[in-house]
Order: sequence, then C-alpha cells, then structure tokens
Amino acid sequence: MIEVRDLHKSFGDLEVLRGIDLEVGAGEVVCVIGPSGSGKSTLLRCVNLLEQPTSGTVVVDGVELTDPECDIDAVRRRIGMVFQQFNLFPHLSVLANVTVAQRKVLRRSAAEAEKTARANLERVGLADKVDAYPAQLSGGQQQRVAIARALAMGPAVMLFDEPTSALDPELVGDVLAVMRSLAVEGMTMMVVTHEMSFAREVADRVVFMDGGVIVEEGPAAEVIGAPVNERTRTFLSRVLDPAAAQVGEVEDV
Repeated sequence: MIEVRDLHKSFGDLEVLRGIDLEVGAGEVVCVIGPSGSGKSTLLRCVNLLEQPTSGTVVVDGVELTDPECDIDAVRRRIGMVFQQFNLFPHLSVLANVTVAQRKVLRRSAAEAEKTARANLERVGLADKVDAYPAQLSGGQQQRVAIARALAMGPAVMLFDEPTSALDPELVGDVLAVMRSLAVEGMTMMVVTHEMSFAREVADRVVFMDGGVIVEEGPAAEVIGAPVNERTRTFLSRVLDPAAAQVGEVEDV
C-alpha cells in the first residue's frame, strides 16, 4: 500500500532523511517513533508529497507519487492526513467542516456530502455536535472532527502526525480510541506518535528513527518491549521513565 525506497530529503545543507526504505502493507498499522528532529514528521509529509523528496521513490496504492507525470492531487484524495493541529475552519460548523472538501474536491452533492459527514461524525462519537463550532469543542473533540473530515473523503490510507501531542492528557484517550477502532476496521495507517502504550497495543510494526535513518523496526513487542539497538533502548528509557529523561537533560547541560 505504501512503499518508500531510498528516500532522501534535505533542507539546504541539512539532510533530514538519509536513505529511508519502508513498506506498509494493506490493512497494516505502522507506528513511527523517535526523538524530536529524527525525521519522523518529514517522512510522513514526504509520503503524500507535502514535502518534495530530494531523491528516492514513494508509491501509494500502486501509484508512484514521485513520478513527474503523476497527478498528485488525484492521489492525495486517497490519502487522509491528520496533523498535530486540527486546522478546522473556525467560522464553519462541525458539519460544514466535514462537508466542504467533499463538495469542492470530490464534487459530491450537498445531500451526499451531508450523509457521509454525519456517518463519519457518528463514527468518531460526535453525532451530537454537528451544529457546534470549533470554539465550542474541546481539543480532543476538534481532533476527532479532523479525523472525520479525513475519513469522509474515502481514503485508502490514513497518515497521523502526532495527533495527540497538542492535547491535554485527559483528552488523549478519546482520540486514541477512534484510531484503535480504525485499526480494527482494517484501515491502513502510518502513525507518528509518542504514545508508546498505543504503539504497543495497536501497531503491527514499530519503526524507530534517529538521525534521519531507520535504526530499528519490527513487531511492537520486540521494538518497545525488547529493543536490540542501544539508541532505541536509550530513547525508550527516557520516554517510559520521565525521571530518567530529566536526569539525562541535566547531565547533557
């Protein structure tokens, strides 16, 4: 479903991705973990060409996005993406936020777009919020609207870029519950996350990145539960033990 080959991405003289090879099969959930600045989000943005790779190939649902002849806009309609920030239109109701792209991009009728929007809002547990505006919702509810908006486009693949990082801790659970249900339904998902419990429970595979390369990958139980690489072990010890992370930060200074 997703195939990345020898992917490189540079910003000026800074090489952020250094030869990434990765596959995500149909119906598979792959979680990408790693420290800040490791290239996780850049990789995700290269998968749907929000960032243009410097070199390498990206294939999604059988279409090579890095082919100069590729109709990127057409392929992107099959790739849903959920960002750290919710990016909802503040002046539109929840229902309108979920219908607008359907009308403008997919050219669906108003009735069809509304039916699809309502179905997906129910799917994320927000059927009772169709008339609300973003400012009237919690951060977790806004992120679930963003997920419903992406699902309403009928994607073959869903990309999540740290979807809970901007949320208060008490709001994270409802968003992760929606993502769990998508995994159960068989949605192909690539998730950049710092939620280790989610990765351990839901991911078919976990990919650990550091310094723009994939350091370790494999089943969640192995990568998170019994990592082989020292860099992976160091990262997880800090993520899973905040006290150790604080000590490490003091020592680094």
